[in-house]
Amino acid sequence: MTLEEVVGSNSTEKKMETVTQALEELLVAAQRQDCVTVGVYESAKLMNVDPDSVVLCILATDEEDEDDIALQIHFTLLQAFCCDNDINILRLSGMRRLAQVLQEEDTEDSNGNEPRDLHCILVTNPPVQPLQCQALQDVSSFCKESRGRNQWVPCLELQDR
Repeated sequence: MTLEEVVGSNSTEKKMETVTQALEELLVAAQRQDCVTVGVYESAKLMNVDPDSVVLCILATDEEDEDDIALQIHFTLLQAFCCDNDINILRLSGMRRLAQVLQEEDTEDSNGNEPRDLHCILVTNPPVQPLQCQALQDVSSFCKESRGRNQWVPCLELQDR
């Protein structure tokens, strides 16, 4: 390994860590302002009604979900829609950490409803009261840089804490 490779990989790791932290901050801020839509069906419904308000689509899986053909078909359709509508997309692994960030429990709620489907999450930015956070700009910049390197759907991993 050359010095350039060592320095380059170290800065790439640092960049990924920074973007991952920004994503977590963005999700928390967006959730506080009720700008998060959770679930494949709910996300598809929102994108059909108001695609212009969507600024980020997160497609989350873990290894056990990779063989779920129906989920992969949904992801393919959502990715195509996002590309057609200039919506930033991220693939994400680390479902347990994602649930922690969104303060979701793996158990049923008090009404006996199943936990929400965290496989697809949309962040919206309504024109009336737009999100004002650096984290959104950081994540958007990362997505734009990735597209510049022909990586249309960049991948991030949330680490358990």
